[in-house]
Amino acid sequence: MQTGKIGITKYAQGELGDIVHVDIKSVGHQFKKGEGITAIESVKTAADVYAPVTGEVIAHNDSVKGEPALVNTDAETDGWLVQIKINDEKDLNDLMDAAAYEKFLEEHKH
Repeated sequence: MQTGKIGITKYAQGELGDIVHVDIKSVGHQFKKGEGITAIESVKTAADVYAPVTGEVIAHNDSVKGEPALVNTDAETDGWLVQIKINDEKDLNDLMDAAAYEKFLEEHKH
């Protein structure tokens, strides 16, 4: 069984501003690639976090549920949102690695 953790990037957190609330789907929730899996509210806006793969929520980060500001300081480490079971590992082929993501950000800066 392939698993992974879903969260937001440091860049996304910076764009959203200070996170004040996180709504996380329950353990056992099944979802399809592209569906909203969590919702984040910041001082600026509310945004959905979309599933990059099809799968099932197998755990959620209780620390973030109790202290959403953890996403502000550690978005890419301790600020993860949900752990998932990946249904089809082929979905992983569509994802960017860190270097490709950094290149994407550089090419699309305003």
